[in-house]
Amino acid sequence: MERDSSFSAETADVLPDSDPLAGVTVIVCASCRDEIGSDGHPRAGELLAEDTRRAASGESIRIRSVECLGNCKRRLSAAILRDGCWSYVFGDLTTTSGADLVTGAKLFATSTDGLIPWRGRPDSLKRGLVARIPPLDLFKDLT
Repeated sequence: MERDSSFSAETADVLPDSDPLAGVTVIVCASCRDEIGSDGHPRAGELLAEDTRRAASGESIRIRSVECLGNCKRRLSAAILRDGCWSYVFGDLTTTSGADLVTGAKLFATSTDGLIPWRGRPDSLKRGLVARIPPLDLFKDLT
């Protein structure tokens, strides 16, 4: 049994004629500093964002950067989102983790249960998992 199988998102249908990668976005924290906390520019987060863009070249994965994901204790951070599915936040990445983020995005795009499969996930995305956030339509009102 897959590690995350009990928390699937029912809305994760992939249409056969559509490009599943088009529904995935990688968000990289561009303001993250390196392991020594350097204020130098370009910041380590900017380097990770550029490495991710290079790794995704020719793919329809959206790559975006933001000023802060608020995960400073875990240094270089990124998130992977997919329409109607769980979202993931990762930390402890390196400036060369772009290919791992793209691999995770590809696994996510082809997942039938709306989760990034544990099997096949790069080690940096296993060790670096910070949070998994459910899609809003999965919540049940407590009234």
